[in-house]
Amino acid sequence: MYPRVNKVTPLENYKVLVFFTNGERGIYDCNELLNFGVFTELKDREYFEKVQVNSGTIQWPNEQDICPDTLYLDSLKVV
Repeated sequence: MYPRVNKVTPLENYKVLVFFTNGERGIYDCNELLNFGVFTELKDREYFEKVQVNSGTIQWPNEQDICPDTLYLDSLKVV
């Protein structure tokens, strides 16, 4: 099992800074999701910034979420 999320900060250009339970941080790019089904709602920047942590992953108010393993594996790790 990969680390889970314990904090998230929305960034410019539909990216999020994700803090993982193992102390690592990564930037995850949500741009590829913006034209996909329920994620199109994230195009609204005000809505996008309402991202929060829920049950070890990130989630928006209308319950769009991203698998925590995907967040960990596909994020660009930062120091």
